[in-house]
Amino acid sequence: MEIKLQSLSKRFNKEWIFKEVNLTFKSGSKIGIIGSNGSGKSTLIKLISAAELPSKGGITYTVKNAIIEDDDIYHYISYAAPYIDLIEEFTCKELVQFHLNFKPFQENLSSTSFLELIYLQDAENKYVKNFSSGMKQRLKLGLAICSESDLLLLDEPCSNLDARGIKLYHTLLNQFNKNRTTIIGSNEQTDELHSTEKTIRITDYK
Repeated sequence: MEIKLQSLSKRFNKEWIFKEVNLTFKSGSKIGIIGSNGSGKSTLIKLISAAELPSKGGITYTVKNAIIEDDDIYHYISYAAPYIDLIEEFTCKELVQFHLNFKPFQENLSSTSFLELIYLQDAENKYVKNFSSGMKQRLKLGLAICSESDLLLLDEPCSNLDARGIKLYHTLLNQFNKNRTTIIGSNEQTDELHSTEKTIRITDYK
């Protein structure tokens, strides 16, 4: 997927979070958006996901020379972030099966193999509300990275992960993220920016 940001700007009340962002993310590129907490990087990722509307400007999404309408973009996106909630009333297995109704896994990965991959095979019948923060983050990352999609959005992907979780994150990217456009938001943590080709500093657009 190719993404073009055209004069993209966002403000809350009278304060501009960023202004006049003109960028093109080429299909298959892997880009990091960096900045401190509160700098606007998460807001930019939300705009790219079409979860929020810009105050000014627009975004054009193109897949195989066809423009994708904003209302349909969610079909093409996988997204993981600390502020995105999981359905906690489901068991882990129920949540994975629910997810697969909307997006299949790559490489014909089964739900059983998926849970083994992210070290949650022993928690398949446990309710998500009883998961630790690290377990929830592994589940979010696994669902996003392993699913079939044209655009992968990850915001602060190493939040709540221990060393084993960070290693898993790198393994998932290496195995399942070879030809997909990828945008990763980070507080400049090297572990999070694994495999990115370049970084964009959000404060350059203040």
